[in-house]
Amino acid sequence: MSFSSYRYKIRNKGWTFLAGGGLGAVVALICVVGVGVRGDNTPVLFSAHPAFAQHATAGGNGFSVAHVAERVLPGVVNIASSRKVRAARHPFQNHPFFREFFGPRGRPSPRQQQGLGSGVIISADGLVVTNNHVVASADEIKVVLHDKRSYSARVVGTDPKSDLAVLKLKGASGLTALRIGDSDALRLGDAVLAVGNPFGVGQTVTMGIVSAKGRANMGIVDYEDFIQTDAAINPGNSGGALVNMRGELVGIPTAIKTRSGGSMGIGFAIPTNMMKPITDALVKQGKVVRGWLGVVIQEVDREMARALRLPTHKGVLISDVDPRGPAKKAGLRRDDLVTAINGKRVTTTSRLRNIVAALGSGKTARLDLYRGKRKMKLNVPLGILPSERSASRPGAPMEDPAQVSGMTLMQLNRATRQRYRIPSRVPYGVVVTHVDRDSAMGRAGLQPGDVLLELNKAKIKNVRSFRAQFGKAEGRVLLLVYRQGSTLYMLISK
Repeated sequence: MSFSSYRYKIRNKGWTFLAGGGLGAVVALICVVGVGVRGDNTPVLFSAHPAFAQHATAGGNGFSVAHVAERVLPGVVNIASSRKVRAARHPFQNHPFFREFFGPRGRPSPRQQQGLGSGVIISADGLVVTNNHVVASADEIKVVLHDKRSYSARVVGTDPKSDLAVLKLKGASGLTALRIGDSDALRLGDAVLAVGNPFGVGQTVTMGIVSAKGRANMGIVDYEDFIQTDAAINPGNSGGALVNMRGELVGIPTAIKTRSGGSMGIGFAIPTNMMKPITDALVKQGKVVRGWLGVVIQEVDREMARALRLPTHKGVLISDVDPRGPAKKAGLRRDDLVTAINGKRVTTTSRLRNIVAALGSGKTARLDLYRGKRKMKLNVPLGILPSERSASRPGAPMEDPAQVSGMTLMQLNRATRQRYRIPSRVPYGVVVTHVDRDSAMGRAGLQPGDVLLELNKAKIKNVRSFRAQFGKAEGRVLLLVYRQGSTLYMLISK
Protein backbone atom coordinates (compact mmCIF):
# COMPACT_ATOMS: atom_id res chain seq x y z
CA MET A 1 0.00 0.00 0.00
CA SER A 2 1.40 3.42 -0.94
CA PHE A 3 1.72 6.16 1.65
CA SER A 4 0.50 8.53 -1.05
CA SER A 5 -2.99 7.08 -0.72
CA TYR A 6 -3.32 8.51 2.80
CA ARG A 7 -4.07 12.12 3.81
CA TYR A 8 -4.05 13.20 7.42
CA LYS A 9 -6.18 16.08 8.68
CA ILE A 10 -5.97 17.89 12.00
CA ARG A 11 -8.38 20.71 12.73
CA ASN A 12 -7.64 23.19 15.51
CA LYS A 13 -8.78 26.82 15.92
CA GLY A 14 -9.44 27.39 12.23
CA TRP A 15 -6.29 25.63 10.96
CA THR A 16 -6.24 22.50 8.81
CA PHE A 17 -2.89 20.69 8.48
CA LEU A 18 -2.44 18.33 5.57
CA ALA A 19 0.32 15.76 5.10
CA GLY A 20 0.50 13.43 2.11
CA GLY A 21 2.77 11.94 -0.55
CA GLY A 22 5.55 9.37 -0.22
CA LEU A 23 7.32 8.25 2.97
CA GLY A 24 10.17 10.70 2.50
CA ALA A 25 7.72 13.57 2.22
CA VAL A 26 5.91 12.47 5.37
CA VAL A 27 9.17 12.32 7.35
CA ALA A 28 10.26 15.70 6.01
CA LEU A 29 6.97 17.28 6.96
CA ILE A 30 7.06 15.85 10.46
CA CYS A 31 10.71 16.72 11.18
CA VAL A 32 11.39 19.93 9.32
CA VAL A 33 8.40 21.83 8.05
CA GLY A 34 4.62 21.62 7.96
CA VAL A 35 2.13 22.94 5.47
CA GLY A 36 -0.80 24.87 6.89
CA VAL A 37 -3.99 25.98 5.20
CA ARG A 38 -5.89 28.90 6.67
CA GLY A 39 -9.65 29.15 6.64
CA ASP A 40 -9.37 31.02 3.32
CA ASN A 41 -7.35 28.08 1.86
CA THR A 42 -4.11 30.13 1.78
CA PRO A 43 -1.14 27.73 2.21
CA VAL A 44 1.36 28.65 4.97
CA LEU A 45 4.72 27.14 5.95
CA PHE A 46 5.49 26.65 9.62
CA SER A 47 8.58 25.44 11.45
CA ALA A 48 8.16 22.37 13.63
CA HIS A 49 11.05 23.28 15.96
CA PRO A 50 13.55 26.15 16.09
CA ALA A 51 16.52 23.77 16.04
CA PHE A 52 15.38 22.16 12.81
CA ALA A 53 14.63 25.58 11.36
CA GLN A 54 18.18 26.65 12.16
CA HIS A 55 19.56 23.49 10.59
CA ALA A 56 17.57 24.08 7.42
CA THR A 57 18.78 27.65 6.88
CA ALA A 58 21.84 28.99 5.08
CA GLY A 59 22.03 26.05 2.72
CA GLY A 60 22.59 23.58 5.55
CA ASN A 61 25.39 25.63 7.15
CA GLY A 62 23.65 25.57 10.53
CA PHE A 63 24.16 22.88 13.17
CA SER A 64 21.82 20.40 14.78
CA VAL A 65 21.39 20.37 18.55
CA ALA A 66 23.69 17.34 18.82
CA HIS A 67 26.47 19.10 16.87
CA VAL A 68 26.24 22.18 19.09
CA ALA A 69 26.16 20.13 22.30
CA GLU A 70 29.23 18.11 21.29
CA ARG A 71 31.13 21.30 20.52
CA VAL A 72 30.11 23.11 23.72
CA LEU A 73 30.23 20.48 26.49
CA PRO A 74 34.08 20.37 26.83
CA GLY A 75 34.09 24.13 27.54
CA VAL A 76 31.61 24.01 30.43
CA VAL A 77 32.72 22.95 33.93
CA ASN A 78 31.17 21.98 37.24
CA ILE A 79 32.17 24.05 40.27
CA ALA A 80 32.02 22.89 43.88
CA SER A 81 32.81 25.49 46.54
CA SER A 82 33.00 25.15 50.30
CA ARG A 83 33.41 27.47 53.25
CA LYS A 84 33.54 27.09 57.00
CA VAL A 85 30.60 28.55 58.89
CA ARG A 86 30.81 28.86 62.66
CA ALA A 87 27.58 27.82 64.35
CA ALA A 88 25.83 30.20 66.72
CA ARG A 89 26.48 29.80 70.43
CA HIS A 90 23.78 27.82 72.26
CA PRO A 91 22.57 29.10 75.67
CA PHE A 92 23.11 25.67 77.26
CA GLN A 93 26.37 24.77 75.52
CA ASN A 94 28.39 24.99 78.76
CA HIS A 95 26.10 22.49 80.52
CA PRO A 96 27.91 19.12 81.10
CA PHE A 97 25.16 17.24 79.27
CA PHE A 98 25.74 19.19 76.01
CA ARG A 99 29.57 19.11 76.03
CA GLU A 100 29.69 15.96 73.92
CA PHE A 101 27.89 17.93 71.21
CA PHE A 102 29.72 21.22 71.55
CA GLY A 103 33.19 20.00 72.58
CA PRO A 104 35.12 20.23 75.84
CA ARG A 105 35.38 24.02 75.77
CA GLY A 106 31.72 24.49 75.11
CA ARG A 107 32.29 25.80 71.58
CA PRO A 108 30.38 24.33 68.63
CA SER A 109 32.62 23.06 65.87
CA PRO A 110 32.52 25.01 62.60
CA ARG A 111 30.50 23.28 59.89
CA GLN A 112 31.31 23.05 56.22
CA GLN A 113 28.88 24.75 53.84
CA GLN A 114 28.84 23.37 50.28
CA GLY A 115 27.83 25.09 47.06
CA LEU A 116 27.41 23.83 43.50
CA GLY A 117 27.41 25.73 40.24
CA SER A 118 28.81 25.87 36.74
CA GLY A 119 31.44 27.79 34.82
CA VAL A 120 32.73 28.45 31.31
CA ILE A 121 36.33 28.07 30.13
CA ILE A 122 37.37 31.29 28.36
CA SER A 123 41.08 30.56 27.82
CA ALA A 124 43.14 27.43 27.15
CA ASP A 125 45.37 28.12 30.17
CA GLY A 126 42.46 27.72 32.61
CA LEU A 127 40.58 31.00 33.02
CA VAL A 128 36.95 30.29 33.92
CA VAL A 129 34.05 32.76 34.15
CA THR A 130 31.18 32.06 36.53
CA ASN A 131 28.73 33.89 38.78
CA ASN A 132 30.00 35.69 41.84
CA HIS A 133 27.33 34.03 43.99
CA VAL A 134 28.72 30.60 43.05
CA VAL A 135 32.12 31.31 44.67
CA ALA A 136 31.40 34.17 47.10
CA SER A 137 33.25 33.76 50.44
CA ALA A 138 34.51 30.29 49.40
CA ASP A 139 37.49 28.84 51.27
CA GLU A 140 38.05 26.11 48.71
CA ILE A 141 36.99 25.78 45.06
CA LYS A 142 37.14 22.57 43.04
CA VAL A 143 36.45 22.51 39.29
CA VAL A 144 35.60 19.35 37.37
CA LEU A 145 35.90 19.26 33.56
CA HIS A 146 33.71 17.40 31.08
CA ASP A 147 36.28 14.59 30.87
CA LYS A 148 36.26 14.27 34.72
CA ARG A 149 39.67 15.91 35.24
CA SER A 150 39.64 17.90 38.47
CA TYR A 151 41.48 21.12 39.38
CA SER A 152 41.77 23.40 42.37
CA ALA A 153 40.95 27.00 41.53
CA ARG A 154 41.72 30.44 42.91
CA VAL A 155 39.62 33.56 42.49
CA VAL A 156 41.19 36.08 40.09
CA GLY A 157 38.54 38.72 40.74
CA THR A 158 34.87 39.20 41.50
CA ASP A 159 32.28 41.84 40.65
CA PRO A 160 29.18 41.53 42.87
CA LYS A 161 27.46 44.45 41.08
CA SER A 162 27.13 42.33 37.92
CA ASP A 163 27.36 38.91 39.68
CA LEU A 164 30.44 37.84 37.69
CA ALA A 165 33.69 36.21 38.81
CA VAL A 166 36.83 34.88 37.12
CA LEU A 167 38.73 31.80 38.36
CA LYS A 168 42.15 30.38 37.44
CA LEU A 169 42.58 26.60 37.40
CA LYS A 170 45.89 25.66 38.99
CA GLY A 171 48.22 23.81 36.62
CA ALA A 172 45.75 23.73 33.72
CA SER A 173 46.79 24.01 30.05
CA GLY A 174 45.47 23.04 26.63
CA LEU A 175 41.82 23.33 27.69
CA THR A 176 38.89 23.80 25.30
CA ALA A 177 37.65 27.38 25.55
CA LEU A 178 34.27 28.44 24.20
CA ARG A 179 34.22 31.04 21.48
CA ILE A 180 32.53 34.23 22.66
CA GLY A 181 29.73 35.42 20.37
CA ASP A 182 27.97 38.74 19.84
CA SER A 183 25.00 38.81 22.22
CA ASP A 184 23.67 41.98 20.54
CA ALA A 185 23.12 39.93 17.37
CA LEU A 186 20.56 37.70 19.11
CA ARG A 187 16.98 38.10 17.94
CA LEU A 188 13.78 37.22 19.75
CA GLY A 189 12.93 33.64 18.85
CA ASP A 190 16.52 32.54 18.19
CA ALA A 191 17.19 29.02 19.46
CA VAL A 192 19.66 28.75 22.36
CA LEU A 193 21.05 25.97 24.55
CA ALA A 194 21.70 26.21 28.30
CA VAL A 195 24.55 24.01 29.53
CA GLY A 196 25.36 23.49 33.19
CA ASN A 197 25.09 21.31 36.26
CA PRO A 198 21.49 21.63 37.53
CA PHE A 199 20.87 20.31 41.05
CA GLY A 200 24.35 18.72 40.92
CA VAL A 201 23.19 15.85 38.68
CA GLY A 202 26.01 16.45 36.17
CA GLN A 203 26.33 18.23 32.85
CA THR A 204 22.98 18.81 31.22
CA VAL A 205 21.88 20.45 27.96
CA THR A 206 18.47 22.11 27.65
CA MET A 207 16.97 24.02 24.75
CA GLY A 208 14.73 27.03 24.29
CA ILE A 209 14.51 30.37 22.55
CA VAL A 210 15.42 33.96 23.32
CA SER A 211 12.21 35.21 24.94
CA ALA A 212 13.32 38.82 25.54
CA LYS A 213 16.39 41.05 25.61
CA GLY A 214 17.46 43.98 27.75
CA ARG A 215 15.63 42.86 30.88
CA ALA A 216 16.54 45.30 33.66
CA ASN A 217 15.18 46.63 36.96
CA MET A 218 14.64 43.03 38.13
CA GLY A 219 16.29 43.68 41.50
CA ILE A 220 18.80 40.85 41.05
CA VAL A 221 22.03 42.88 40.82
CA ASP A 222 23.03 46.53 40.41
CA TYR A 223 23.84 46.32 36.69
CA GLU A 224 21.26 44.38 34.65
CA ASP A 225 20.80 43.83 30.92
CA PHE A 226 19.59 40.24 30.93
CA ILE A 227 18.73 37.89 28.11
CA GLN A 228 15.49 36.09 29.00
CA THR A 229 15.07 32.51 27.83
CA ASP A 230 12.67 29.61 28.31
CA ALA A 231 15.50 27.06 28.13
CA ALA A 232 15.27 25.10 31.39
CA ILE A 233 17.60 26.73 33.94
CA ASN A 234 17.68 25.35 37.48
CA PRO A 235 19.79 25.79 40.64
CA GLY A 236 23.29 24.65 39.70
CA ASN A 237 23.07 26.12 36.18
CA SER A 238 24.34 29.43 37.59
CA GLY A 239 27.57 30.48 35.89
CA GLY A 240 27.17 28.02 33.02
CA ALA A 241 26.76 28.67 29.31
CA LEU A 242 23.96 30.01 27.15
CA VAL A 243 25.03 29.34 23.55
CA ASN A 244 23.61 30.05 20.12
CA MET A 245 23.20 27.47 17.36
CA ARG A 246 26.76 28.14 16.15
CA GLY A 247 28.11 26.97 19.50
CA GLU A 248 29.14 30.49 20.57
CA LEU A 249 28.79 31.71 24.13
CA VAL A 250 26.17 34.47 24.24
CA GLY A 251 25.25 34.56 27.93
CA ILE A 252 25.94 33.38 31.48
CA PRO A 253 22.78 31.96 33.15
CA THR A 254 22.35 33.74 36.47
CA ALA A 255 18.82 33.63 37.88
CA ILE A 256 15.33 32.28 37.39
CA LYS A 257 11.89 33.56 38.28
CA THR A 258 10.12 30.73 40.03
CA ARG A 259 7.46 29.80 42.57
CA SER A 260 8.52 26.17 42.83
CA GLY A 261 12.31 26.54 43.20
CA GLY A 262 12.83 25.03 39.74
CA SER A 263 12.49 26.17 36.14
CA MET A 264 9.19 27.73 35.10
CA GLY A 265 10.36 28.97 31.71
CA ILE A 266 11.68 32.36 32.81
CA GLY A 267 15.47 32.36 33.09
CA PHE A 268 17.93 35.25 32.91
CA ALA A 269 21.47 35.30 31.52
CA ILE A 270 24.15 38.02 31.51
CA PRO A 271 24.89 38.84 27.85
CA THR A 272 28.47 38.34 26.67
CA ASN A 273 28.75 41.93 25.43
CA MET A 274 28.28 42.99 29.06
CA MET A 275 30.39 40.13 30.43
CA LYS A 276 33.46 40.66 28.23
CA PRO A 277 34.68 44.09 29.47
CA ILE A 278 34.04 43.07 33.07
CA THR A 279 36.00 39.82 32.85
CA ASP A 280 38.80 41.61 30.96
CA ALA A 281 39.04 44.15 33.79
CA LEU A 282 39.02 41.41 36.44
CA VAL A 283 41.86 39.57 34.69
CA LYS A 284 43.99 42.69 34.14
CA GLN A 285 43.26 44.66 37.32
CA GLY A 286 41.48 42.28 39.70
CA LYS A 287 38.57 44.72 39.95
CA VAL A 288 36.15 46.74 37.82
CA VAL A 289 36.45 50.54 37.68
CA ARG A 290 33.23 51.80 36.12
CA GLY A 291 32.75 55.05 34.25
CA TRP A 292 30.76 57.92 35.76
CA LEU A 293 28.86 60.55 33.80
CA GLY A 294 27.48 62.50 36.77
CA VAL A 295 23.84 62.81 35.74
CA VAL A 296 20.38 61.68 36.81
CA ILE A 297 18.48 60.05 33.96
CA GLN A 298 14.94 58.95 33.19
CA GLU A 299 12.91 57.57 30.32
CA VAL A 300 10.28 59.64 28.52
CA ASP A 301 7.10 58.83 26.65
CA ARG A 302 5.48 60.76 23.82
CA GLU A 303 3.43 63.00 26.12
CA MET A 304 6.43 64.00 28.24
CA ALA A 305 8.52 64.63 25.11
CA ARG A 306 5.74 66.88 23.84
CA ALA A 307 5.60 68.72 27.17
CA LEU A 308 9.38 69.27 27.03
CA ARG A 309 9.15 70.33 23.35
CA LEU A 310 11.44 67.52 22.22
CA PRO A 311 11.22 66.19 18.64
CA THR A 312 11.31 62.52 19.77
CA HIS A 313 10.83 60.34 22.84
CA LYS A 314 13.38 57.76 21.67
CA GLY A 315 16.20 58.51 24.04
CA VAL A 316 17.08 59.04 27.70
CA LEU A 317 16.38 62.35 29.39
CA ILE A 318 18.93 64.16 31.56
CA SER A 319 16.82 65.29 34.52
CA ASP A 320 19.71 66.57 36.64
CA VAL A 321 23.44 67.22 36.32
CA ASP A 322 25.86 66.82 39.25
CA PRO A 323 27.73 70.16 39.59
CA ARG A 324 30.93 68.23 40.46
CA GLY A 325 30.63 65.61 37.72
CA PRO A 326 32.24 65.27 34.29
CA ALA A 327 28.96 65.91 32.44
CA LYS A 328 28.69 69.40 33.93
CA LYS A 329 32.26 70.25 32.90
CA ALA A 330 31.59 69.00 29.37
CA GLY A 331 28.46 71.16 29.01
CA LEU A 332 25.64 68.62 29.38
CA ARG A 333 22.43 70.22 30.65
CA ARG A 334 19.17 69.27 32.29
CA ASP A 335 16.47 68.53 29.63
CA ASP A 336 19.04 67.19 27.12
CA LEU A 337 17.79 63.99 25.46
CA VAL A 338 20.61 61.49 24.81
CA THR A 339 19.89 59.22 21.82
CA ALA A 340 23.25 57.43 21.38
CA ILE A 341 26.63 56.87 23.09
CA ASN A 342 29.65 56.06 20.93
CA GLY A 343 27.28 55.20 18.09
CA LYS A 344 25.15 52.82 20.20
CA ARG A 345 21.49 53.79 20.41
CA VAL A 346 20.07 54.27 23.91
CA THR A 347 16.35 54.19 24.63
CA THR A 348 16.37 52.98 28.26
CA THR A 349 18.09 54.23 31.39
CA SER A 350 19.58 50.79 32.07
CA ARG A 351 21.24 50.67 28.64
CA LEU A 352 22.76 54.14 29.02
CA ARG A 353 23.98 53.29 32.52
CA ASN A 354 25.50 49.99 31.40
CA ILE A 355 27.29 51.52 28.39
CA VAL A 356 28.81 54.31 30.50
CA ALA A 357 29.86 51.87 33.23
CA ALA A 358 31.42 49.47 30.73
CA LEU A 359 33.47 52.23 29.06
CA GLY A 360 35.31 52.85 32.33
CA SER A 361 36.88 55.95 33.81
CA GLY A 362 39.20 58.01 31.65
CA LYS A 363 37.44 56.99 28.43
CA THR A 364 35.45 59.46 26.35
CA ALA A 365 31.70 59.05 25.84
CA ARG A 366 30.58 60.60 22.55
CA LEU A 367 26.95 61.61 23.06
CA ASP A 368 24.36 62.23 20.35
CA LEU A 369 21.58 64.35 21.87
CA TYR A 370 18.75 66.79 21.34
CA ARG A 371 18.74 70.11 23.15
CA GLY A 372 15.20 71.18 22.45
CA LYS A 373 14.81 70.62 18.71
CA ARG A 374 18.51 71.17 18.05
CA LYS A 375 20.60 68.07 17.33
CA MET A 376 24.05 68.07 18.95
CA LYS A 377 27.15 65.99 19.65
CA LEU A 378 29.09 66.22 22.90
CA ASN A 379 32.28 64.50 24.11
CA VAL A 380 32.41 63.73 27.85
CA PRO A 381 35.59 62.32 29.50
CA LEU A 382 34.20 59.90 32.09
CA GLY A 383 35.13 59.99 35.76
CA ILE A 384 35.22 57.27 38.43
CA LEU A 385 31.89 56.17 39.92
CA PRO A 386 31.75 57.69 43.45
CA SER A 387 30.21 56.14 46.56
CA GLU A 388 26.46 56.31 46.93
CA ARG A 389 25.07 59.24 48.85
CA SER A 390 23.88 58.60 52.37
CA ALA A 391 20.15 58.21 52.88
CA SER A 392 18.01 60.96 54.35
CA ARG A 393 17.45 61.06 58.09
CA PRO A 394 14.41 62.42 59.95
CA GLY A 395 14.88 65.67 61.82
CA ALA A 396 12.87 68.42 63.41
CA PRO A 397 9.04 68.56 63.33
CA MET A 398 7.23 70.82 60.85
CA GLU A 399 4.40 73.33 61.17
CA ASP A 400 1.52 74.81 59.12
CA PRO A 401 0.91 72.05 56.55
CA ALA A 402 -1.33 72.75 53.54
CA GLN A 403 -3.49 70.21 51.65
CA VAL A 404 -3.25 70.34 47.85
CA SER A 405 -4.60 67.63 45.52
CA GLY A 406 -3.96 64.64 47.81
CA MET A 407 -0.65 66.02 49.11
CA THR A 408 0.43 67.78 52.27
CA LEU A 409 2.86 70.59 51.38
CA MET A 410 5.18 72.80 53.39
CA GLN A 411 7.25 75.82 52.50
CA LEU A 412 10.98 75.10 52.07
CA ASN A 413 12.44 76.51 55.30
CA ARG A 414 14.97 75.70 58.00
CA ALA A 415 12.76 73.05 59.63
CA THR A 416 11.98 71.19 56.38
CA ARG A 417 15.59 71.39 55.25
CA GLN A 418 16.72 69.87 58.56
CA ARG A 419 14.17 67.05 58.55
CA TYR A 420 14.68 65.98 54.95
CA ARG A 421 18.36 67.04 54.66
CA ILE A 422 17.68 69.37 51.74
CA PRO A 423 20.91 71.22 50.88
CA SER A 424 21.26 74.94 50.42
CA ARG A 425 21.88 74.45 46.68
CA VAL A 426 18.09 73.87 46.40
CA PRO A 427 17.09 77.57 46.69
CA TYR A 428 13.30 77.37 46.30
CA GLY A 429 10.32 75.00 46.08
CA VAL A 430 7.69 73.39 48.28
CA VAL A 431 8.23 70.19 50.28
CA VAL A 432 5.91 67.17 50.13
CA THR A 433 5.35 65.86 53.68
CA HIS A 434 2.52 63.40 53.01
CA VAL A 435 0.92 61.81 49.91
CA ASP A 436 -2.41 60.00 49.65
CA ARG A 437 -1.57 56.75 47.83
CA ASP A 438 -4.92 56.74 46.03
CA SER A 439 -4.44 60.26 44.64
CA ALA A 440 -3.00 61.06 41.21
CA MET A 441 0.13 62.34 42.96
CA GLY A 442 0.53 59.10 44.91
CA ARG A 443 -0.01 56.93 41.83
CA ALA A 444 2.61 58.96 39.97
CA GLY A 445 5.21 58.15 42.64
CA LEU A 446 5.55 61.34 44.67
CA GLN A 447 6.75 60.68 48.21
CA PRO A 448 7.46 62.56 51.46
CA GLY A 449 10.67 64.57 51.26
CA ASP A 450 10.26 65.44 47.57
CA VAL A 451 10.71 69.12 46.73
CA LEU A 452 8.51 70.47 43.92
CA LEU A 453 10.67 72.92 41.95
CA GLU A 454 8.75 73.60 38.74
CA LEU A 455 5.26 73.12 37.32
CA ASN A 456 5.01 73.20 33.52
CA LYS A 457 8.52 74.77 33.43
CA ALA A 458 7.52 77.63 35.79
CA LYS A 459 9.32 77.95 39.13
CA ILE A 460 7.41 77.21 42.33
CA LYS A 461 8.26 79.82 44.98
CA ASN A 462 5.78 78.81 47.69
CA VAL A 463 2.63 76.81 48.40
CA ARG A 464 0.42 79.67 47.22
CA SER A 465 2.14 79.83 43.82
CA PHE A 466 1.90 76.06 43.45
CA ARG A 467 -1.85 76.18 44.15
CA ALA A 468 -2.33 78.97 41.62
CA GLN A 469 -0.30 77.30 38.84
CA PHE A 470 -1.83 73.86 39.52
CA GLY A 471 -5.33 75.36 39.40
CA LYS A 472 -4.69 76.93 35.98
CA ALA A 473 -3.09 73.83 34.44
CA GLU A 474 -5.24 71.62 32.24
CA GLY A 475 -4.91 67.90 31.53
CA ARG A 476 -1.50 66.67 32.59
CA VAL A 477 1.06 68.74 34.47
CA LEU A 478 4.84 68.41 34.19
CA LEU A 479 6.59 68.59 37.57
CA LEU A 480 10.33 68.95 38.21
CA VAL A 481 11.05 67.22 41.51
CA TYR A 482 14.15 67.25 43.72
CA ARG A 483 14.71 63.92 45.52
CA GLN A 484 17.70 63.00 47.69
CA GLY A 485 20.42 64.82 45.79
CA SER A 486 19.03 64.83 42.25
CA THR A 487 16.04 65.92 40.18
CA LEU A 488 13.57 64.12 37.94
CA TYR A 489 10.52 64.93 35.85
CA MET A 490 7.04 63.56 36.54
CA LEU A 491 4.01 63.87 34.25
CA ILE A 492 0.82 63.75 36.33
CA SER A 493 -2.88 63.74 35.38
CA LYS A 494 -5.00 66.21 37.37
